[in-house]
Amino acid sequence: MTNKKFEGHSFHIPVMGIGFTIDSPIKVAAYGMTSTVSLVDDVLLEKMRAFYSEKFSIPYESITNKMEDSRAKRITAYLNMVDHIVREKFDQLKQSLNETGEEFEKYINMLPDYAEIKKQFNEFIDNNKTIDEIKQWANQHLQMGGIDVNIMTKLDKENSFNKEKLPVMYNDAHAALRGFANSNLHSSIVLSAGMNPRLYSYFEQFDCFFPDENGQLNKMVILKISDYRSALIQGKFLAKKGIWISEYRVESGLNCGGHAFGSEGSLMGPILEEFLDKKQELINDIHTVYIAALKEKGKSVPSKPLQVKITAQGGVGTSEEHQFLIDKYKLDSIGWGTPFLLVPEATTVDNDTLDLLCKAKEKDLYLSNISPLGVPFNSLRGNTKDSERLEWIDKGRPGSSCPREFAKLNNEFTDEVICTASRQYQNLKLKSLKEQGLDSILLETENDLAMQKTCLCVGLGTSALLVNGLDTRIEGPGVSVCPGPNMAYYSKVVSLETMCKHIYGKENLVDDPNRPHMFIKELELNLSYYQKTVMAYLAKPSDAVKKQINTMSKNIENGIQYYRDLFANQSELILKQLDDKWIEFIAIKSI
Repeated sequence: MTNKKFEGHSFHIPVMGIGFTIDSPIKVAAYGMTSTVSLVDDVLLEKMRAFYSEKFSIPYESITNKMEDSRAKRITAYLNMVDHIVREKFDQLKQSLNETGEEFEKYINMLPDYAEIKKQFNEFIDNNKTIDEIKQWANQHLQMGGIDVNIMTKLDKENSFNKEKLPVMYNDAHAALRGFANSNLHSSIVLSAGMNPRLYSYFEQFDCFFPDENGQLNKMVILKISDYRSALIQGKFLAKKGIWISEYRVESGLNCGGHAFGSEGSLMGPILEEFLDKKQELINDIHTVYIAALKEKGKSVPSKPLQVKITAQGGVGTSEEHQFLIDKYKLDSIGWGTPFLLVPEATTVDNDTLDLLCKAKEKDLYLSNISPLGVPFNSLRGNTKDSERLEWIDKGRPGSSCPREFAKLNNEFTDEVICTASRQYQNLKLKSLKEQGLDSILLETENDLAMQKTCLCVGLGTSALLVNGLDTRIEGPGVSVCPGPNMAYYSKVVSLETMCKHIYGKENLVDDPNRPHMFIKELELNLSYYQKTVMAYLAKPSDAVKKQINTMSKNIENGIQYYRDLFANQSELILKQLDDKWIEFIAIKSI
């Protein structure tokens, strides 16, 4: 049992895709579980708002594209509706004590035994408290889970209205931020996919991100980062704007779902060790910058540094790993993403995709080239969006009609940016390749690379439409799915209660005895990435890639030694696996 104090749950559900966690707060927040909604697709959010408004008899008025600032308004309206529904469900849960108490009991049972709320409740029962006393206690102590939101900072496309280019504040990410800021939520916005200085500066426009006279924040900021250096740089940048980072969310660059970012061979263990050693230094350094900025702006200045949480996610899959991360690195929460794709009570995944996920083995989960962002993307072989893409290629019409346009980032052939997954781009790319006079083998390879790009803007959201019986005529029925490598070790759909039991060590859902420890799996993925980088350098040498290889080599070598020290006298199996990985590392290094 952990020595760290937790009021409620010690896990959170990160954002997954565009639609897989779009309504997760409606499903789990009343039980005290925090989840994260993607703000990429305002059209999908509007469709889901119409669906849930009808389901819960909430007045609904459509927000159309013809309305000014429609993107931000749709996001605000959806988040306000989610907040309303969650609060209603939370009140009903507490009111269930007047009847069977079933929902209240479910809330308590799903908590870890070390949760303060659960311990207090058990003391009430042991002391034979009356139902009225328990109800009064529940009203004071039960907590809703967070309704957090996520912005991919680089998806900040410029927009037009009535054929006129709009100011920067109407860019996609800017509008999403404004939509969240104007909502009723008291929660956090997760910033992912790197630093966007222009977007970060826009935070200054909203009072909700500044502390009130009591030093409290109405809305908080979470940074998804890869290492300590990134946390310090981005934290200070935002602190200079008077914006405090309430949580630094460390994510494994490769052992995660969705887009994968090779972190130059830096491994999760050493990264978390640095945060453990330097957390107070990080807080103090940023607090100094923060209070100076607040004073300059004439804002309320907290008497002491605001709360900072350090959390981690990416590859965790057993209760032992969950507890180890908390105990060793004093983390405030552990992100469980991929396994929750198999929990319909928490996420929104269509039946065909659920079936594929249950059957997925290691060979079916791969790092693909399908993302139009040009970043490696974790994918599942045989997903229905891939089948749809191949069908269009067979018909001689490769590419997507690009109905959403969120990933329009390329101007290789056009004055205006277009998406590399679009039919327009792929036709232009294939024509260009044909004109270059490449030999047949190289031409086929390059054509295939171009046509691998798929419409993730739609594919990652369509599942929410299919599950709820909504129209997909514009989007099509194809679903892209982005599980991490961890999915290979899970094989069945389970209930929310069962997944909680798995996380807290009361049940085991991992049915593969050969599943490697999360740190070993991440090391394996980094070695594979290291080898690919070496081979790319040999094919096309450059000083930049050579420098990258040297950095990766040093980080992997240091990481292996760190793990040898960490697991000495603890696990012979892990030490043996580390020896095997060391031999593999030396072999790659000597190429």
